[in-house]
Amino acid sequence: MQVYKIKVANGFVEGYKVDMDNAPLILVKAKRGFVMCGYLNIEAAKGLGDAAARVTGVRSFEDLLAAHIVDVTERAEALGVVRGMTGKAALEKFNE
Repeated sequence: MQVYKIKVANGFVEGYKVDMDNAPLILVKAKRGFVMCGYLNIEAAKGLGDAAARVTGVRSFEDLLAAHIVDVTERAEALGVVRGMTGKAALEKFNE
């Protein structure tokens, strides 16, 4: 597992990357929520009440930051994260 500190406009977030057989598993955690790749289950995050957003088709932290959010939990929406915004913008909302 690789762990990185990633700079966003309002501080740092922590990125986790696990190289799997066919694609990496990537998750980036901010103070109040996280952005995850398509490997992870948004329905589970919804059920647990987490503030989470999901992107797909990413292979690096740079890809995740630039990708557009395809799904969000209700708690993420309450924090201002919506479908279509970039992963970076979502992480900045989660890091407020």
